[in-house]
Parts: sequence; C-alpha cells; structure tokens
Amino acid sequence: MSEFINNHRKRMDELKEVLKKLNSNGSNESVKTEISEKLKTVPYEDVLAVEQELIFEGMSSDKMLELCDLHSNALSGLIASNSQSTPEGHPVSIFRKENLAVQREIELITSLFNKIKNISEDEKARELLIQVHSHFNNLMDIEKHYARKENLLFPFMEKYLITGPSTVMWGKDDQIRNMLKEASLVLQKSHNINALGIKRITDEILTPVLTALLEMIQKEEEILFPMSLDTLTEIDWYEIYKQSSEIGFCLVDIRTEWIPEGVSGEPVNKQYSSDIHLPTGNFKLEELKTIFNTMPVDLTFVDKDDNVRFFSESPDRIFQRSRAILGRKVQYCHPPASVAIVEKILSDFKSGRQTKAAFWINMKGQFIHICYYALHSDNKEYMGTLEVSQNLTELRKLEGEKRILTYDEETIIVDEIKKTENKMNENIIKYDAREDLANGAHPVDKVMAALSELKDGEKYLLITPFPPVPLIMKAKEKGFSAREAKINEAEYHTYFLK
Repeated sequence: MSEFINNHRKRMDELKEVLKKLNSNGSNESVKTEISEKLKTVPYEDVLAVEQELIFEGMSSDKMLELCDLHSNALSGLIASNSQSTPEGHPVSIFRKENLAVQREIELITSLFNKIKNISEDEKARELLIQVHSHFNNLMDIEKHYARKENLLFPFMEKYLITGPSTVMWGKDDQIRNMLKEASLVLQKSHNINALGIKRITDEILTPVLTALLEMIQKEEEILFPMSLDTLTEIDWYEIYKQSSEIGFCLVDIRTEWIPEGVSGEPVNKQYSSDIHLPTGNFKLEELKTIFNTMPVDLTFVDKDDNVRFFSESPDRIFQRSRAILGRKVQYCHPPASVAIVEKILSDFKSGRQTKAAFWINMKGQFIHICYYALHSDNKEYMGTLEVSQNLTELRKLEGEKRILTYDEETIIVDEIKKTENKMNENIIKYDAREDLANGAHPVDKVMAALSELKDGEKYLLITPFPPVPLIMKAKEKGFSAREAKINEAEYHTYFLK
C-alpha cells in the first residue's frame, strides 16, 4: 500500500513539474511530447489536485490562467474523464445539453466562415456576415451557462475545499465574456466593409472566440463535471437545480422536473407566494398565470437591465417564444438590423423622453399591432419595458354596433360542416374553387349557376382560400342563406342553403 501511495505521489510531483515547465519559455510542443510519454492516461483527479496545490503554493491567478490553456491543450485526449451519465433535468445534464447547443452554433458559424473564404463579392460576403452576427448573438446566451456554473456549482465545490475550478475557470469565463463583447461590437460596425475586411475579421477576431468557447467546453466535460459528480451529494445537486431557473438556461428550453431519489421534493417555485396581493385585489398564482395565458395579446416583459424576464403563453401566440430566452439580453433576441431600433427605444424609455412606441405590420395576411410601453414606478423610476402584440385582423372588420348577445359560432359551424361532409350525404354539392382561383378563373358565375339549379333539401359547399364576401351577398340577394367557417388560414368553407 505504501509503495502505491509513494508512486501516486511521485506521479503527481512529476505532473506538477511538467505543468510548471509549460509556463516557462521552453517549447510547448516538446513538453506535450514529454507528457504523452510519461502519462499515457492521467486521471482528472490528479490534474485538479496538482492545480489546487499550485494555487496553495502561491501561483498567481494570471499565471494559472495561462497554465490552464497550456496544460488543457497538452492533456487533450489523455485525460480519463470517467464520464458519468445523469438523468434528465439534473444540473449536469442541463450543462451538457447547453454545451451541445453552443457547439451546434459554432458549427453553423464555421460553415459560414468557410463560405466567406471562397467569396470575393462584397455584397455576398456582407450577407453572410449578417448571418454570422445572428449566430454570435445566440452565443451571447452563454452568460447564463457561466452564471449558473459560477454562482451555483462553484460555491458547492468550495464547500468541499475544491477552489481550483472557481479560481481558474471563472477567470477564463471572464476572458470569453470580454472576447464575445469585443466580437459583438466589431460585428455591429462591420456590415458595410468589403469582402477582404470581412475575412480578416473572421480570422483575427471571431475565430479565436469560437476556439476559446470550445476549449472551455472541453474543460467542463473532461474535468469539471466528472469531479463535481464525484464530490457533490444529491442534496447539493437538488439545491442547484431549484435555483437554476432563476438564472435561466443557455439556448435550450428546460421543462423536465427532476427530484433525486430519497429527497423530499419541494416546488421549484416555492419562493413565490400562492397569493399575490395588489392594491386593487389579489390572485392566486395559478389564477394569474391563467389570466395572462387567456388574454388575446402576447405579453413580454424586459427588466430595467434589458433582460427578458417573462412572456405569456396564449395558445395563439403571434411571435413564438421559448423559455431559453429568459435571462437573455433583449438586444440579442432581435435580428442585427433591428438592434439599433431596440437600443433607441430603450434609451428613450430610460431617459423619459418617450413612454410608448407602436408599430403595425402585415404578416401572412394578418394585421399585427406591436406596442412597447415604458414601465415606471410611482417615484418615476424606470422598471423595464412591456411588449404587447395583438392580431387586429378581425377587429378591423367590425362596423356599426353589436348590442344583442350572440356567440361566435365558428367552431359549431366547422364541426357541423365536417360532420356533414364525413357522412358523404348525397344531397351535398361540393365545389373546391381554390385551383380555379389560382389559375385566374373567377367562380362567381359558376357558383351562381349551380345555386340556381339547387333543389330543395340540397346543400352547396364552396371551398375558397379567403372569405367570398361579394359572392355571399349576391347569393343572399337571390334568396339563399349562407353560413361560413374559417377552417385555417388558407381554407374557408361557405355552406349555401336554398
């Protein structure tokens, strides 16, 4: 046993000396060769233990940061990570899903870089750079991954006197943050440069960011996650899990609930009171959630620091949202071309110059109204921005007044028509006019001729890609009744009776 301990200590001392050499002026390649020869397989525990000793011996954090890159590159592929599987919803499972999502973004960016290398036309290169900019905006979401690692995982590891990861990795995280910010600033100012300038930006500024991100993923997967899984208890992980949603998740939408075996489960949202009291009344949490999700508008809340904090989930949302955007800077949730407008609105709201900004657009045949409202407390302090989007297509059609109670019969009509059609009743005459309309033919005369020959008890079903209002009015003038139903955005059924 003593011989084993001595050999183990000797190997750690050799590793420590080799790692010190990596920080000298010698050839990095020769040291990597030396490591490969001496340590064909290096347990990750030894790497972390030696790193911890170097910290205790007084090596500065700056030197440790330099050493971190050098020794991780030298040991790449040699570390026996002893990777452990984790159940869905476990904090490490989430970290790994996020790393996969980041790697996917990097793959997409790299493919765009390869296209840029082979393009000489300025305009085409700029178009590709705009796509790169959008993907780099997605990479800014890494902040939530690093924040959970630093503020949740590291404190639990430090509880067991493991301070190496927090000392070294946190510094590397900050370096990556700064690199991403620099890349973002460069991209904002580079949409008008020529193809040659774009190639220089991708090589000299953007590519090093991707390399740094991939290296951090390697450190986490091969060293941090295995060591933390060996060290932390299920109670520790559950505490991390319960607090994770408050920070948010990077590029993934996590909905799986995880409660480890043997742990008494508590609601993740325990910190929220079941009763919410306001000056004009109160709600239970479930009632308030249902109200938000029933309102015929899309709501999105951005806090005073420009972080997306909330969105409603009505079944007919105009602009789809994923919980992955929670905690993300709102600037990174918009296409690069729109960021200047977003910044202008936020600046005007924060300064008090404006309190409302409205837009309206036509989208897929629908009239959409989008309005941003500045939120201020009673003492005029800026608290954030509320985005309210509403589909006004049907409301714009309203005329006159409605004072008599009637219900929307669209669902009833749709069900009735479908049931009737399914029975294949021989008294139904069916005409699908969509193909004729697409070919430029007008169905009015054809339909009116068919209606004139309609016998008692027969029904005429007309299918069109839009409401045939003029035809319905003409049919009613001839004494026919008509009932219509919207099946979907591209299909309307009108049912004529004599």
